[in-house]
Amino acid sequence: MRERYLLRGNEAIAESAIRAGCQCYFAYPITPQGELVEHMAHNMPRLGRTFIQAESEVAAINMVYGAAAAGVRTMTSSSSPGISLKQEGISYLAGANLPAVIVNVVRGGPGLGNIAPSQCDYFQAVKGGGHGDYHMIVLGPSTVPEAGELTMLAFDLADRYRTPVMILADGLLGQMMEPVELPAPIDMASLPAKEWAATGARGREPNIILSFDLSPDNLKKMNLALQAKYAEIRKNEVRYEEAETEDADIVIVAYGSTARIAKTVVRMARAEGIRLGLFRPITLWPYPYEPLRALADRVDTVLTVEMSAGQMWEDVRLAVAERANTPFYGEMGGIVPTPKEILTEVRKHAR
Repeated sequence: MRERYLLRGNEAIAESAIRAGCQCYFAYPITPQGELVEHMAHNMPRLGRTFIQAESEVAAINMVYGAAAAGVRTMTSSSSPGISLKQEGISYLAGANLPAVIVNVVRGGPGLGNIAPSQCDYFQAVKGGGHGDYHMIVLGPSTVPEAGELTMLAFDLADRYRTPVMILADGLLGQMMEPVELPAPIDMASLPAKEWAATGARGREPNIILSFDLSPDNLKKMNLALQAKYAEIRKNEVRYEEAETEDADIVIVAYGSTARIAKTVVRMARAEGIRLGLFRPITLWPYPYEPLRALADRVDTVLTVEMSAGQMWEDVRLAVAERANTPFYGEMGGIVPTPKEILTEVRKHAR
């Protein structure tokens, strides 16, 4: 039976993580994801689980590494500059094939920036923000209910592929409140055993978990194994949504909070006779290149809209590959584009 609550996005992510079986949560407070930390601080200890407010973001991600290596479901969360500090540890997690969930509620940047909504961490998330040839699975929710659903999914994907998974939200989604139906907590006993985990040998050969090998040949083999895993993820885990694209001449590509604004723009444009559609990537990595490329074969214009200087725009242009026009409209510094502003840009490209 699903229970219905009125929750902020931060709270929906936190409660969904608990219901997904998160046993250990390590974080350091930073706006605009403070409610997520508060929810975990209040609820994890009373459930007999581990909550630690670490002394720094660097400490938090290394605690995540230790808990993940011990085989428990673990999570951290932060916002833009805090995630920057975690990048070395995220690379270690990827290199050691360790499952973990990382939440980034993005704020304006660069530098310390501000606490307003932004999407300026896209490159950091999808291009491997730390060192080495690695990826995270990156999920981009656009509503509070979806933030909860994707958090549940994130833990399953992390375990299935032994990889870090990031929820890439933003300050708008983290702070807004919507009705949310939450699923019942999972049965922890139903989770598959992690035979690879460092749980104490107890008569078996010890499990050694490393992201380190001084032999270039061995490190190459490790990298090839990672690339094979990423190919499997690309094959199996691409997610996206299309709206009003069947007869569209123009398509907006947007994710997260910007995509929900774009849905309003689609309705407004259609009321004016402009055949506008929406393509929304849900997995930002792996990016839905093939579905977007197929859509570009039958439209005139693919307009990217995002709260950045055009970071996702690069992936859109790679997908479209000159099949259609690829203009860009973006806002920076924590400014959220309005439907009227986006519609004005759409009109420029209408037939």
